[in-house]
Amino acid sequence: MSRINIPNDYPIEITLPDIEPYAAGNTGIPFVWRFEAEAPGPNVMVSALVHGNEPCGAIALNWLFQQNIRPSAGTLTLAFMNVEAYRAFDPHDPNATRWLDEDMNRVWDAAVLDGTRTSRELRRAREIRPLLDDIDVLFDIHSMQHVAPPLMMSGRHPRAKDLATKIGVPKRVVGDAGHAAGRRMRDYGAFDDPAATKTALLIECGQHWEAKAAPLAIEATLRCLVATGTLPPDRLDAYPEPVPQMFFTVTEAVTIESDGFQFAKPFTGGEIFAEAGTLIGHDGDRAILTQTPDTMLVMPSKRLWKGQTAVRLAAPDPR
Repeated sequence: MSRINIPNDYPIEITLPDIEPYAAGNTGIPFVWRFEAEAPGPNVMVSALVHGNEPCGAIALNWLFQQNIRPSAGTLTLAFMNVEAYRAFDPHDPNATRWLDEDMNRVWDAAVLDGTRTSRELRRAREIRPLLDDIDVLFDIHSMQHVAPPLMMSGRHPRAKDLATKIGVPKRVVGDAGHAAGRRMRDYGAFDDPAATKTALLIECGQHWEAKAAPLAIEATLRCLVATGTLPPDRLDAYPEPVPQMFFTVTEAVTIESDGFQFAKPFTGGEIFAEAGTLIGHDGDRAILTQTPDTMLVMPSKRLWKGQTAVRLAAPDPR
């Protein structure tokens, strides 16, 4: 995969935590910890650093450890994922370490995991995969390239949107089917099986290095753990009631087919266009237009390479 060579437009407002104290783990897998309560309940996994330059999840997990958070029911699994990429983070070139060899959030198809291809990301994914097979609820913490409204990505099935509703933050919840370039961890195995009960959410907490991303990562994690019964409700006493949420579903993931994709304007994500037929950009000679009223742009990318997702177009869910 191409080396990421994208200039950084945003200040680094947060301090990256030292995660080396968590290297040993207690599961036989480095940087992965599991804590079990006496009371029964689901096995909930909170994951961070699937992308090495998205530190808000590492801040949230570090906070959970520092606060000695333990489940009151079920099992809590905490996983730092692409540790090698995180270790390579360079504040002078912060976009470069999203991955080292390939995007770790595009390798979670069984055929890829069982195949012969290798990379540092795939080795780590294969190491964690047996543990992931036992997870009932996955809460995967991410952040975005641009300053934009945070999003909860709920995948294709209603049960994940139901969980997002119980969590209550962030305000915008988006159902989608992922990317043509590869399967995300939140879509792995039973998480994406319509007949299964396991589920997964992927939260985008804001721009990678903005100060507001880390507190949201912590709050949303606590709300997820309360919603799943892993923690008691009083863990949320310090937080106000969430504002009403908005629900969307992706109608088109725009996969780049040419070497000349360009956006019509410098979009950052979260823009909502009242009229269908609004020009979003051009993929070579092909015009990219909104297909429905009130379409929202979901995470327009700076990585405008053939085969990658340029942007996703999402329509409001019927009320």
